[in-house]
Amino acid sequence: MSVADSSQIRPGELVIAIGNPLGFVGALSTGVIHAAGPLRGIGSQQWVQAGVRIAPGNSGGPLADARGRVIGVNTMVARGLALAIPSNTVRDFLVSGAQDAWLGVTVHPVRVTRGAGRGSAFGLVLLKVEQGSPAASASLLPGDILLGTDEKSFVSVHDLAEPLQGRGPRLVRFEFLRGDYQSIRRVTVRFGEQLASGSGIAA
Repeated sequence: MSVADSSQIRPGELVIAIGNPLGFVGALSTGVIHAAGPLRGIGSQQWVQAGVRIAPGNSGGPLADARGRVIGVNTMVARGLALAIPSNTVRDFLVSGAQDAWLGVTVHPVRVTRGAGRGSAFGLVLLKVEQGSPAASASLLPGDILLGTDEKSFVSVHDLAEPLQGRGPRLVRFEFLRGDYQSIRRVTVRFGEQLASGSGIAA
């Protein structure tokens, strides 16, 4: 596949998503572009927004135009639309050399109600945790909900990118919910080095 200039895509264009949704290897689905740009309510991150069906297993796979050129990397579903990171954003990321920004999860934005009088919070539910990833090494599990870091609560999907930026070995402490979602837990995730599974500490 060749890579297209994602700044040139327009609403109504045909798109094709390829991946392994729910374990179905090499599945292909088609749809149309709805918009390209930020999605209101989930930050300033640029997205290719498409009416195409994707599911866990599509993440990391290509979103291509009708000529088979990659215009984005499928990431998640929000408000009924498939969201893909634009190809230009991926290209800029690769050129910058920021190679450690990988947690190894598929996420979906949610609002979590935490009981009477405790209000609700924005979170990112983990739909999938990649084997051998920093998230798996820290014992994070599908169904856990990331709330933020020790320094900042998440208010949009875009906020997850901030603690992942940087190079070399480093530690990031995340806050998350598990089980009945009543108690906030904390886990330290190591980036920039190879680890044995289970080396993280969840509290």
